[in-house]
Amino acid sequence: MAEAIVALSTPPGIAGLSVIRASGDGVFDIVDQCFKGKVRISEAKTHTIHYGEFHNKGKLVDFVTVAVFRKPNSYTGEDVAEISCHGGYFVAYAIIETLIEHGCRLAEPGEFTKRAFLNGRMDLTQVEAVADIIHSSSEQAYQTAVRQLAGEFSKRIAEFKKKLLDSAGLLELELDFADEGFEFIDRNIILKSIDETIAFCQELANSYHSSEILRSGYFVGIAGFPNSGKSTLFNALLKRKRAIVSEIPGTTRDYLEETIYIDGFSVRLIDTAGLRATEDIIEIEGIRMVESLLAQSNLILVINDLTQGQTHSDALFFELRERYKASRSILIQNKIDLVESQPQQRDFEIFISAKNNQGLDKIQELIREELRKETQHIKDVLINQRHHLLLKRAGEELRKARESLLEGLGNELVADDLRKAVKTLGEIVGDTFSQDVLNNIFSKFCIGK
Repeated sequence: MAEAIVALSTPPGIAGLSVIRASGDGVFDIVDQCFKGKVRISEAKTHTIHYGEFHNKGKLVDFVTVAVFRKPNSYTGEDVAEISCHGGYFVAYAIIETLIEHGCRLAEPGEFTKRAFLNGRMDLTQVEAVADIIHSSSEQAYQTAVRQLAGEFSKRIAEFKKKLLDSAGLLELELDFADEGFEFIDRNIILKSIDETIAFCQELANSYHSSEILRSGYFVGIAGFPNSGKSTLFNALLKRKRAIVSEIPGTTRDYLEETIYIDGFSVRLIDTAGLRATEDIIEIEGIRMVESLLAQSNLILVINDLTQGQTHSDALFFELRERYKASRSILIQNKIDLVESQPQQRDFEIFISAKNNQGLDKIQELIREELRKETQHIKDVLINQRHHLLLKRAGEELRKARESLLEGLGNELVADDLRKAVKTLGEIVGDTFSQDVLNNIFSKFCIGK
C-alpha cells in the first residue's frame, strides 16, 4: 500500500499560482473531504480538471482547481491529485496542512520521482534527467537532459545489453553441445559487439568533464598581481559594476563570483584576490583561497598591467599554467590605453583595455571557442560521476572478455565476463540498485518533486 503524501510543487512565496501535489492510495478520498465541486474527485475521470472550493473545518480556504490522474497513468504511477490555488505563503500551506490532517503526510525530498522509479514509470537515468532539467544552467544542458528523460540513453544501453546477452547465451548453449562441436555464433560477431560496446562506454565516460560544464557552468578564474585590473575586467565582462575598483593594493580580499551567458552557456566568472606578499591576515586568507578557485577553473585569465612591462607577470603566468595543467591559461595584457605603442603579441596573450572595453570581444570569442571544444561531443546524456564510474567498470569487464575470447579460453569464462558487463550497464539504468545509491540521487531533489 502506497502511503498518501503531499507537498508544494512550485517555489514558495509570492506568485500567481501555487500547485500542491498529492499521491498515493486513498488520495482522492482525502481530497474529497476538503473539496466541494460539481464532481467528487474520487468519481472523476482520469486526466480531468475540476473547479471548486477548498475548505478546512467548514471555512473556505480558497477557490481551486484539482487535476485528477489515475494510476498507472500518472507521474508516480499512483493516484495523483494536483491542486492549483492562488500563490502566496499562507494559502498553499493551509491546504497542505489540511490534507495532512485528513491522512496525508509531508513528502520527503524527491519522493514523488522516487515512487515513479520504483513503480517503473522511469529508470534511474531518467530520474537523474529530471534533476538536471530542474537545475539546468544552460540551454544545451536543458535540451540534453530532455532527450535523456525521453529515454534515448536508456534505449542505447538496452541495445548493447541485448547484444551482449545474446552472445553470452549462445556461448553457454555451445557448452551443452561440446561433444558435437557445434558453434552457434561466429566469434567475429562477438568481437564486434564487444568492440562497439567498449567504444560506446569510452566515448560516454570521456564526456564526463564536458557534462559537468553543461551541468554546473564553465568556470573562468581571473588572477594576477594587485592593481593589474582584475576587478575592472570582471565588471566589464558583467557589463555592470559588481567589484570595488581602486588604486589601493589588496582591495579585493575575498573572491567574487557572478554568472554571464554566452551563446546559451552558463559562464561563471571568479574575481580573485591579488597575488602578492602581505602581512594582512585577511588578505593572506583571500590569497590562499585563490589556489582552490583556480583549481576548479576551466579557463584562467592571468591579468598583467602592461604599464609595468609586457613580461612583468610572465613568471606568475608560467607558474600558474604549469600548476593547473588541466585548465587553459591565457595572459591578458591590460591597460593598452596607457602605453604609447603596443608590443608584439605572443601566442599565449591577448591585449585589452578593460577600462575602455577595448579587446573584450577577443576574450568573449576565446570563451566561445573553448566552450565549443569542450561540449561538442555531448549528445543524448549528461554523464555524472555515477555513470562515469560504471561505464569505466563495464569497459574493463568487456576488455577482459575480449582477451579471454582471443586467447581461446573457455566459453564459460567469456560468458561470465559478458554477463558482468551487462549487469554493470544495468546498474546505470537501475536494473539493480542499492539504497545508498537511491538516497544519494534523491537527496538532490526538492520536496515537491
